Amino acid sequence: MSRRIFLTGRPGIGKTSVLLRVIKILQDERLLVGGILSHEVRQGASRVGFRLIDVTNGREGWLAYIHHESGPSVGKYRVNLHDLHHIGVRAILSAIDTVDVIVIDEIGPMELFSSAFKEAVTRAMESPKILIGVLHYRVRDPLTSTIRTIPHIQIFEVTLTNR
Repeated sequence: MSRRIFLTGRPGIGKTSVLLRVIKILQDERLLVGGILSHEVRQGASRVGFRLIDVTNGREGWLAYIHHESGPSVGKYRVNLHDLHHIGVRAILSAIDTVDVIVIDEIGPMELFSSAFKEAVTRAMESPKILIGVLHYRVRDPLTSTIRTIPHIQIFEVTLTNR
């Protein structure tokens, strides 16, 4: 089994849900898990943004928000590079040094605006730790191309039938 595993699939298919189940199993086995999770934030029926969570300490911030006033745009959202760097990147770098398994949810268009994020992912991939990540199914970037072409990396597509 590879020490580098990525989940991919259509938006809303359940990639983060699968990752959360994997984290629970690993923690039940007394493995230390760290890194980042992201989840959408809704107000009523409308999605208004995405939150970042440091898996180790629970610290949260905005990855992107419709009312954020600055930062790169992805659709109707503005990426919050400050929180991505101070919560997301720090969580990944800390996990490299302190946990058994690193999780990164997700490597997608919002996160890829940050060179610091890309460097943190690269460092996590080069570390001896187990890495489990979520890879946006469509995004094309030199980092995602590298991930998709390294032979010892396993990529699993999450579908309605296998999740």
